[in-house]
Amino acid sequence: MTRTRTVLALLVLGALAFGTGSPTWVTTTIATALEPEVAVAASGTSAAPGVGAGALVLLAAGIACALTGRVARYVALAVAAAAGVLVVAGALAVVGDPVPAATAAASAAGGVTDLTSPVELTAWPWAAVATGSLAVVVAVWGAVAARGWAATSGRHERAGAAPAAPSAADGGAAVAGSAAEPDGGPGDESGDEIDPHDAWDALSRGDDPTRG
Repeated sequence: MTRTRTVLALLVLGALAFGTGSPTWVTTTIATALEPEVAVAASGTSAAPGVGAGALVLLAAGIACALTGRVARYVALAVAAAAGVLVVAGALAVVGDPVPAATAAASAAGGVTDLTSPVELTAWPWAAVATGSLAVVVAVWGAVAARGWAATSGRHERAGAAPAAPSAADGGAAVAGSAAEPDGGPGDESGDEIDPHDAWDALSRGDDPTRG
């Protein structure tokens, strides 16, 4: 099982645990001073608070598996397995004896604890048992497969390319270019400059100093 599948499975199972705990789990009736028969119902989260807590833990464990490193992911998977056990235990406690949950709901609804009809159990506690059991299986399976998961916390830094050294051909061309240009290159008029004394002597002899 891959990391992505494990994370998605834990998140889905956490949402399903919430979904199985929201509907009514137990129903019964009570009698009050104003009405002889009052219907009483208790949801899964009120009848088994551990189901809601386990659902929250499964969601948190799924997120932790997606973000943490090697050691922390095993801790998160162990916590997810414990959350699945908590969901199963809470649901089985209600299945085994739904009267305490119905009595607590009757006290909250009408202020009495005497039930006037048998307590009826819906199918939602069994759905919670199945969800918690699947969460345990996914957590254990993920822990076995976690060895092959890539670490998300590692940093992959790519070193920049070193500047290319000038090749021998480039160096030779540069040297040749420097040698080809004379000291009196373009813009350097030092070779054509006429000394004033030489020009005067040439004029005295009747020669043109600019010639030659």
